[in-house]
Amino acid sequence: MRTTTETNTMLKTILRQACQAWIGAALAAACLGAAAQGAAYPTKPVKLMVAAGTASSPDAIARLLASQLGAAWKQSVVVENVPGLGGITGTERGARQPADGYTLVLSTSAGMAVGSSIMDKLPYDPVKDFEPIALLMQLPNLLVVHPSVPAKNLQELIAYARQNPGKLRYGHPGGGTTPHLSAVLLNQSAGIAMEGIPYKASSQMTTDLLAGHYEVLFHNSSVLLPHVQAGAARVMGITSAERSPTLPEVPTVAEAGKLPGFEVSAWWGLYVPAGTPPAIVAKVSADVAAALASPEIKGWIEKQGGQAGNGSPQALRAFQAAETRKWRDIVKTAHIKME
Repeated sequence: MRTTTETNTMLKTILRQACQAWIGAALAAACLGAAAQGAAYPTKPVKLMVAAGTASSPDAIARLLASQLGAAWKQSVVVENVPGLGGITGTERGARQPADGYTLVLSTSAGMAVGSSIMDKLPYDPVKDFEPIALLMQLPNLLVVHPSVPAKNLQELIAYARQNPGKLRYGHPGGGTTPHLSAVLLNQSAGIAMEGIPYKASSQMTTDLLAGHYEVLFHNSSVLLPHVQAGAARVMGITSAERSPTLPEVPTVAEAGKLPGFEVSAWWGLYVPAGTPPAIVAKVSADVAAALASPEIKGWIEKQGGQAGNGSPQALRAFQAAETRKWRDIVKTAHIKME
């Protein structure tokens, strides 16, 4: 006959085994449910919120992506543009959307990496409020000057700026944008003091450079190259680490100005609000990676002189962290602040 102690021990063992079996079944059911949720997604139209205006480079790749994803999902992917503050306004709105996978957020380098350095109280947390999906692309800037500037190359431009402090001005579409940061980095790296002129619209910024209202501009190659080819602007360099395959004759700013390590790229990443089911994150990421490899999107990115991302959430998270660290000290030294 068993003792009371032996009986109690046996009962505890039976109960423990029963609990373990129940927990295992529950976890298995949850995993199957999550997998089914990801497989069924999407069952209704998806919104692609873009933290930039229409006719911009982020808008262009968003519409290409929306077309590819819509065809793959057999659902409409509707682009909604929310411009402002270099991408911060749209990113903030994206952070407040339901975490159900039916709002994708295309944010910018300013919105996700620089904003925390230029604003004392960023209205969202770039890390905690989002799940990364994929780095979509990187795009370097061209450095151009108005033809009235006597410098023929970047070293001459730097020498001219040193000899004429305060005479050179540069346009930019807002604090923390890559045209702005490119000029700030050039000021710091070369020891010069060009003066910034902020614009609300990048189109007006470009128009004023061509009209000679200021002298220096960093901007996307896709925008500036036609004006360079027409003789309306003179190119000094490109901000990528290496020469662009689409513009092999244009030197990098690092080599043209003898400024080792100078590198700036605009970049755009795709996110969803934090809390979105992991199965949906995985599905969207895989489908975005396939879209980035498509001839239509890959060809468009290459034509712009850009570089496509690889569609990995982990790669975007690591890249975003590195960009945040890179700009923190530069922004602090330049005393850049946005209220």
